[in-house]
Amino acid sequence: MIKVTDAISLDDSELSESFVRASGPGGQNVNKVSSAVQLRFDARHSPSLPNDVAIRLMKLAGHRLTKDGVIVIVAQEHRDQSRNRAEARERLFDLIRQAAVRPTVRRATKVPKSAKRERLESKKRRSGIKNLRQRKPGLD
Repeated sequence: MIKVTDAISLDDSELSESFVRASGPGGQNVNKVSSAVQLRFDARHSPSLPNDVAIRLMKLAGHRLTKDGVIVIVAQEHRDQSRNRAEARERLFDLIRQAAVRPTVRRATKVPKSAKRERLESKKRRSGIKNLRQRKPGLD
């Protein structure tokens, strides 16, 4: 079990990793070693995630989410497989931590009467200033 937050722990069997050849730095090593990691996590069918967290997680995943509800994270920054693997897992756990935070519901409030009054007074002042700029007919 991997502890993500105090309330959420993932089982190792829920994560599937495949290793592919990475592009980028590494010299001749790039052509020989599969150091990039593709981490897959089925958010839709995960028994470890509460339903509301899973829904928020799928929204947060964006383009990394497949049609089947699987999140795919690719890590190929580093030259060695273990660091890429750790980075991919950490990125997934960060996403889950973000999804675990319940958004606060915005409560609509009334605009205070004083604010309405101030707004109207400032509009009147501005309109008075603009009226002074107009040429009055017959004063030529």
